Amino acid sequence: MPVNVPILRQGSVLIASIQEDLSDSDILNLQHRILEDVIKCRAHAVIVDVSAIGILDSFGTKTLTEIAYSVKLRGAKMVIVGIQPEVALSMVLLGLTLHDIPTALDLDHGLALIGQK
Repeated sequence: MPVNVPILRQGSVLIASIQEDLSDSDILNLQHRILEDVIKCRAHAVIVDVSAIGILDSFGTKTLTEIAYSVKLRGAKMVIVGIQPEVALSMVLLGLTLHDIPTALDLDHGLALIGQK
């Protein structure tokens, strides 16, 4: 069964809270929905909360990077929040990076990064 990640709107900020590990098709669906919502809501920032994710593989990392660059091309910024220590260590060991995408410990820090706190 496909996972439908909720995307909440807080003013001009979109917050996508991933609640469970996503399949490749789920993360592609999330990418499509975020990009549509950035346009529809005229969002200036997107926060993707990955705190409930137990694994972030190369496809997920690549897709999050693509989402961030696509959001940037629309004039908004993106922050990834909540990367768990085990996930961070696995990403480092596998050589996976999020390039220049800002990350934060939690939603409060993510909001501060985009100037909402």
